[in-house]
Amino acid sequence: MTGDIGDDLGQRVVAAVSAAFNVACTVEQAVVRPSQREGVDYQVNAAMALAKTLRRRSREVADEIVAHLDLGDMAQSVEVAGPGFINITLSDTWLQERAAALAADPRLGYQPGAPRRVIIDYSSPNMAKEMHVGHLRSTIIGDALVRFMEFAGHEVIRQNHLGDWGTPFGMLVEHLVDEGLDEQHFSISDLNVFYKQAREKFDNVEGFADRARARVVALQAGDPDTLALWERLLTESKHHIEAVYDLLGVKLTPDDYKGESSYQPWLNDVADELTRRGLAQVSEGALCVFLDGFTGREGNPLPLIVRKRDGGFGYDATDLATIRYRAQDLKGDHLIYVVGSPQAQHFALIFAAARKAEWISAETATTHVGFGSVLGEDGRILRTRAGASLKLTDLLNEGVERAAAIVADRTDLTEAERGEIARAVGIGAIKYADLSTDRVKDYQFDWDRMLAMDGNTAVYLQYALARIRSIMRRADQVPALGAAVVLTEQAERDLVLALSRFPGAVQAALNHLQPHRLATYLFELATQFSSFYENCPVLKSEGQVRKSRLVLAAHTAAVLERGLDLLGIEAPQRL
Repeated sequence: MTGDIGDDLGQRVVAAVSAAFNVACTVEQAVVRPSQREGVDYQVNAAMALAKTLRRRSREVADEIVAHLDLGDMAQSVEVAGPGFINITLSDTWLQERAAALAADPRLGYQPGAPRRVIIDYSSPNMAKEMHVGHLRSTIIGDALVRFMEFAGHEVIRQNHLGDWGTPFGMLVEHLVDEGLDEQHFSISDLNVFYKQAREKFDNVEGFADRARARVVALQAGDPDTLALWERLLTESKHHIEAVYDLLGVKLTPDDYKGESSYQPWLNDVADELTRRGLAQVSEGALCVFLDGFTGREGNPLPLIVRKRDGGFGYDATDLATIRYRAQDLKGDHLIYVVGSPQAQHFALIFAAARKAEWISAETATTHVGFGSVLGEDGRILRTRAGASLKLTDLLNEGVERAAAIVADRTDLTEAERGEIARAVGIGAIKYADLSTDRVKDYQFDWDRMLAMDGNTAVYLQYALARIRSIMRRADQVPALGAAVVLTEQAERDLVLALSRFPGAVQAALNHLQPHRLATYLFELATQFSSFYENCPVLKSEGQVRKSRLVLAAHTAAVLERGLDLLGIEAPQRL
């Protein structure tokens, strides 16, 4: 049998509670946790809360649960301790069989549930600008969630909601025509400069703002010259973001692009449908949706502006069209938006409006996966020393360069191997610093900490995996995963218990859409393997003990490799 031992114990505790008291209980309420006490593997805290409900002493309740708890050959001992904790020590025989079953399973014990169609919106850069550090978290977190969902057996549809429409493009196209730059070749760096110049003219040059808005109208009307220049801007931008995605090693491809422009033909229909349903009304010349429970700072009703007073459409309308498309055309069962936490209220409004319009069924889940900011040493948003937005390519390249310096003197590695390691370590450090942090929190960017060989870092995990692979290379023969395990030392037992928690760590990350839950587990596993390696010689041991320890090492490598892959982090063969 595969799966998390804690969950299995929890299900058995639930059955015992039902048998003893005929009271409903869930696995979560059973509260089964790994124990810190020597000689105890798991501790169950189901009696405390139940005692209040039953109006009985918690220790008496715990005794009743134990009396009905059927663990078969799973447990070596079960005892009630303190005010009502149930301490469980697993039997060596059962644990050895469990270790072999977990290792032999292609999913390492993880049991997927019913598959769903999951649509994940992430990255979403603005076109005609270089990606900056502000795009980092959405791209990294979104990619990890895609990998988690795919591993769990869901059908995943990636959506990169590109900012490729509206006033910014009217400004930029008009500026290029104004300055005679429309016939010249331009790079993404040129577009950064041109956009700043266009913004300056829009704010300060008389008549330019009106011409820029007229250019937007021409773009929306399909003017051939305007469209041709707009498409050139998009082509250059897409080359840039694809290079960034390749360096980051994320799964986004051109097939996943769905820019704001693609929803423009549907905006009038969205407005008409909301009006027909009685959800939209004219307020101060604009067509708006007002929903109960959503107010501004002064208590005034907060609107979703479906159509602006000048007849144009903005982000609210585009996002409404987008969610209607994802729910009705793509038929998503779970719609996930990986967007910064400041947009929480906006997406709460979008979700509520879509449900009220009956675009989304009661069975369809909608989730805004919010996240904090990346901070510099001064505790403010990470920027260049000059105060400008930090280009994402500059940040990623610096990570690779810093990692390259770590292995520059390694004469045992070829140049190609050093390059592979530099990329894996540098990009891995950036990703892991993000994913090992609770996404709702800000985190401080610190190269020294991120590239440290010890502590909770990507390179620590990569090194642990590389060390195990080195053991495998030096071994004469490595038994297959799933071969027999023999537990002779406490460190072996502790490692098996740690390996058994992989399915639960994956499920916790999925349940909460928080990759840091798996990252924390991987660090704990790598730390446990280090203790095992120090206390249990592998290659110097003999006979069945040697084979068993090689199996445990190979199992650990498989979990670390799978876990890092779920986080989108490469693991070099040597380090």
